Amino acid sequence: MNQLISTFQRQQGQFWQALLQHIQISLISIFIAILIAIPLALLLRRYPKIAEVILQITGILQTIPSLALLGLLIPFIGIGSLPAIVALVVYAIFPILQTTYTGLNQIDPSLTEAATAFGMTRRERLMKFELALAMPFIMAGIRTATVMVIGTATLAALIGAGGLGNFILLGINSNDVNLILIGAISSALLAVIFSAALKFLERAKIRFIIISFFLGLVLLGGSYYQPQTTKHPQITIGGKLGAEPSILINMYKDLIEKNSNIRVNLKSNFGDTTFLYNALKSNKIDIYPEYTGTITSTFLKNTTKSTDPAEVWKEAAVGIQKLNNMVYLSPMKFEDTYALAVKTNFAKEKKITTISELAGLSNINAGFDLEFANRSDGYKGLQSLYGLNMNVKTMQNSLIYGALNSQSVDVAEVYSTDSQIKQFNLTVLKDDKGLFPPYQAAPLMNASLLKKYPELENILNKLAGKINDSQMVEMNYDVSVKQDDPAKVAKNFLKAQGLY
Repeated sequence: MNQLISTFQRQQGQFWQALLQHIQISLISIFIAILIAIPLALLLRRYPKIAEVILQITGILQTIPSLALLGLLIPFIGIGSLPAIVALVVYAIFPILQTTYTGLNQIDPSLTEAATAFGMTRRERLMKFELALAMPFIMAGIRTATVMVIGTATLAALIGAGGLGNFILLGINSNDVNLILIGAISSALLAVIFSAALKFLERAKIRFIIISFFLGLVLLGGSYYQPQTTKHPQITIGGKLGAEPSILINMYKDLIEKNSNIRVNLKSNFGDTTFLYNALKSNKIDIYPEYTGTITSTFLKNTTKSTDPAEVWKEAAVGIQKLNNMVYLSPMKFEDTYALAVKTNFAKEKKITTISELAGLSNINAGFDLEFANRSDGYKGLQSLYGLNMNVKTMQNSLIYGALNSQSVDVAEVYSTDSQIKQFNLTVLKDDKGLFPPYQAAPLMNASLLKKYPELENILNKLAGKINDSQMVEMNYDVSVKQDDPAKVAKNFLKAQGLY
């Protein structure tokens, strides 16, 4: 419990921002779903046969896995809040539509006949007693949809929309149970609070419910208002999940703000490679640190197989400029490349220091993530170049170190600057045949940004050739294991190097 409280205190700034994002995404989705589902239910009441078809369709949409739905939406509407809201609206419509339609249909027909006999119009019947009688059903549907949306909204973090899911993803990525608990408990409490508030509204009059609805819309709109606090130009820098990207983007921020009048907004733990790259192309962010090997292997086609860091960077810089008119500045020294690691006692027992020597062992269990297991510079390359044939267990990247530490696997895919190498006392096997390409980090941005702010090139290139592997491992260890603030770690390094 003490560790949980301590972690929360360190993450307070990010927590309140994530909580606001989570509430915004959830409420927007619920309001849109209400505005669609209730009028649709009123319309479908006149057409029972069509109503059954529509209810079946909305029910089927609910069965689509949320991750699959997000993946389907990305090619059409990009990343960020919009696809997350669309997906949540899809999930929220069915319970509201179904309960509203059921509530309206359970009204005694004799009441409708009597009201008609007294000369009431359809609108008067609806406002005088039909909505009032159906309201318990309607509110039950809204409560169900709200709880479901708040829980599902944690997945919005996967596509750069923020929210409490950021804590869950970061906790999984860094194997930190406290971060996972902060995200999960907060999301659950939020769902309980909103469910209780809606339960209270069930007993209120229709006029009060309608007023509350529009008041909620006003407050939601107000939550997006951000007064302009500075006249300085501003840019946004994003970072992938994990300690290392967070450290790097804080270095970028410090250097830019120290050496120019530009102010920097940071989006740390913004997502994985695909989301950062798409966000850069759509100008949702202005800069993010990318790795040379990632650009050549993921974004470019017909690349060379060179393992020379300078040649790979040049190929990445030229290729990405031709592909999307992006500028790739000079890289730092360290190489956060793929590597194979074993427990140090295992390495000593088997007398191995290289991947070639690993090939001489039999019945080796390996832990790889799904991407590495199917990459030509991953397990497929290990098979063809080194002749390795292992019993491969595929798992989520953040679980690999735990499996290796508990000896569930003998060898695992790692990144060469991961803090867990020091934390778990691992031995990284030498890639003696040069399978893994260099992965040096450097700022990636659109050419239009550099044209607008040409000073950024000289400022960010102050990090070129800086930070070796051991320094990066140490900084990652400080953030991931010792729970130091990435901003503090970044600033301390810049001061030590005379750059701040």
